This record gives sequence, structure tokens and C-alpha cells, in this order.
Amino acid sequence: MIVRRLKDILHTERDIVTDTWASRRLLLREDGMGFSMHETTIFAGTQTHIWYKNHFEAVYCVEGSGEVELIPSGEIFRIEPGTMYALNKNDQHWLRADAGGDMRVVCSFNPPLVGTEVHDADGVYAVAAETGGQ
Repeated sequence: MIVRRLKDILHTERDIVTDTWASRRLLLREDGMGFSMHETTIFAGTQTHIWYKNHFEAVYCVEGSGEVELIPSGEIFRIEPGTMYALNKNDQHWLRADAGGDMRVVCSFNPPLVGTEVHDADGVYAVAAETGGQ
């Protein structure tokens, strides 16, 4: 059984912070679950270009609000607490948090992340090489 508390992840190697978001990696590939789970804060008034070419992601909003804009269609989806969206077609998108406050979401990735990933210039997470049976 795996039990982790957010307070125990903060300020560790599982707490990745960038200019527009902070991702607390609760489950990673090394945990052997077949997916990873993250509690992510999208900072108020920011936007991030994301394109998970190598991963599927499901996102559930628990606090704050914002929007997802699909690229290149321009279709926009409002995100607020209780909203789930799944990027089931490796959708390239903009993720924006409203200026009024941070947006907090819970995300799952398949394949699972190893924990050190940040978006490259295209908004992509690379797939980490397999090591030691994981």
C-alpha cells in the first residue's frame, strides 16, 4: 500500500515549480501503478502551452477556474470545480487560470511520469527511458 500526504511532498524532488504551474507528483512510474497522479496548481492569470504527444492526461478541477483552448481549432472549454477533461487525442492546447486566483487540479498520466518532466519548447513531456524493470 502507498500512502502519501501533500505536505510531505512539498519542497522535495516530487515538487516541480515553473513560472506558470507547480506540480506535486503523488504517484510516479517507480510506484508501479501504470499511471502517475499529480496535484497541480496553475498560477492565477497565467497560460501554458501544452502538447502531450507522448502521454494521455485526465484532469479534474478541485479549486479555482480557467479554460482550455484546443489548438488549432480554437475551441474553448471552461474549467471550474467539478469539471474533468481528458486529452484523449494528444490534444495540443493552452491551459489558462483566471486572473482571480490559482486553479488547482488533480491530473493522471499514462504512461506514468518519472517525476522530473517539464514542458519543452513545444509543450511536450519526453518519455523517460525504461530502467530496471519499471
